[in-house]
Amino acid sequence: MIKQYLEVGEITGTHGVHGEMRLNPWCDSPDFVKRFKTLYFDSCGNEPIGLVSARPHGNVAILKLSGIDTVEKAQALRGKILYMKRSDAKLPDGKYFIAELLDCVVKDADDPEIVYGRLSGVSQTGANDVWHVTNDKGEYLIPAIPSVVTDTDVEKGEVTIRPLKGIFDDED
Repeated sequence: MIKQYLEVGEITGTHGVHGEMRLNPWCDSPDFVKRFKTLYFDSCGNEPIGLVSARPHGNVAILKLSGIDTVEKAQALRGKILYMKRSDAKLPDGKYFIAELLDCVVKDADDPEIVYGRLSGVSQTGANDVWHVTNDKGEYLIPAIPSVVTDTDVEKGEVTIRPLKGIFDDED
């Protein structure tokens, strides 16, 4: 399902004495956060806050938010989750965030009556993502490559695959 607001990461601590914060990013890289002007403290967009600056610092991002100008104010935000507005990310058509793929029904590309389960997780391996498909028999790992994933429709909550032989059965 397309979500209007998605988690960017968690504020894990302060950086310096002028209100900067360390953000553990839940996105591809700490650099991703730099593209936003506004972030949110809730998943509905009711608590916006301006992003003054963001820069990568190792595997975290260092943020400066509007109105947060002391270490005490920054420390008070520790543990808070920050959200972004999906439309601000400007993803190309056909690209989705992992959070939107989760819980999609996984169907067979050749026979849509065959349901393999639900997408329960995604592992990022470097070469390609691996989808975790869960059903009442267990969890199956599906390579998210073009020859296997034939269609992704997060608006309908469905993805179709043409699984490799042996993944869902005992074929050789």
